Amino acid sequence: MTATATETTTPVTMSASAAKQINAIMTKQGIDQLLRVAVDGGGCSGFSYRFEFADAPNADDLLIERDGARVVIDEMSLEFLDGSEIDYSREIIGAAFKINNPNATANCGCGTSFSI
Repeated sequence: MTATATETTTPVTMSASAAKQINAIMTKQGIDQLLRVAVDGGGCSGFSYRFEFADAPNADDLLIERDGARVVIDEMSLEFLDGSEIDYSREIIGAAFKINNPNATANCGCGTSFSI
């Protein structure tokens, strides 16, 4: 399953800021991989986000592409991320990838876990 930033029916989107940071990481590390975003059970609010690199998408992954950056999400995690935006935010307290998830009913203070 493949989606591009121009499609309006994409279940998960990626901001321009996230795409720029993914490309910067890949260039700095000299690799050509994808960013995998997943949802795991656990964390102080019930579920947690996991970010890691992947060499290639799996057969059931959603592939999101924007400005050359590629993100994959597995089918099970997609159920929790439907309608979300993957973003990269720079704030006074630090910079990090963030998931703007409309399905989350509560988030922990650090923003890495959520409940539905």
